[in-house]
Amino acid sequence: MKFGIATFVTDDGIDPVSLAKAIEERGFDSLVIAEHTHIPASRESAYPMGGELPSIYYRTLDPFVTLAAAAAVSSRIELVTGIALLIQRDPIITAKEAASVDLISGGRFVFGVGAGWNIEELRHHGTDPKTRGALLDERIEAITTLWTDEPAEYHGKYVDFDSSYLRPKPVRKPHPPIYIGGDSDATVKRVIRHEAGWISNPLPVEHLAKRVGQLRDGARHDVPLSQFGTPADPDYWRAVEELGFGQVGLLLPTKPREESLRILDEFAEKVAQYRS
Repeated sequence: MKFGIATFVTDDGIDPVSLAKAIEERGFDSLVIAEHTHIPASRESAYPMGGELPSIYYRTLDPFVTLAAAAAVSSRIELVTGIALLIQRDPIITAKEAASVDLISGGRFVFGVGAGWNIEELRHHGTDPKTRGALLDERIEAITTLWTDEPAEYHGKYVDFDSSYLRPKPVRKPHPPIYIGGDSDATVKRVIRHEAGWISNPLPVEHLAKRVGQLRDGARHDVPLSQFGTPADPDYWRAVEELGFGQVGLLLPTKPREESLRILDEFAEKVAQYRS
């Protein structure tokens, strides 16, 4: 099982360049970052983890700009959106941004996508919560088409464009890996429909086992399993590795540079002990 670092990159924490260098120097396998375009001031959606919404949600950098900066100072780690809120993104622009990061990094981009939980946030982007699942499906399909066809066209209910040329194409063929986030029966069906991977939150092992069983029973492909926000707990690592997770993203708290480097050192030591 591979170990990456998952975090919220913000304007008051460690900068993306220092972070990417530190992750690669310590032998981690990936940088996985979250996305929120903005947080509506009159927020009605309950924070899914309970309690008040942490300040990091208000301060996140753009994921593609962040990963491009990380790509420029690294050579090995995978660069992962965990997750890009695709129902809030124009698919043509997103296809270009993602392929550009993949090109800059030499084929190290991984496209984690999902619908998110903040209803007010997605409404500000003109997205109807009732149709967000169908919109997500079409945008995944449209982006995949733009990456693989030339010229490309897509005609759906929510995404519709005529024959077009889009460059650059991704380095990785046929396209970067796609992981879909979420925890629902609909998520399971979506992963199966798009022959994608699943990126989960650090849910209880028993619940993860249920979802993994659903995926394996229904999928015609070997579903890659990944995780965002994994706790620094070797017993939990062992349990998810036994379930078949190929990669976990250890949750790095958003802190200033020196404190972040200290925590990364602690994580690296724990991983080394686990692997030994």
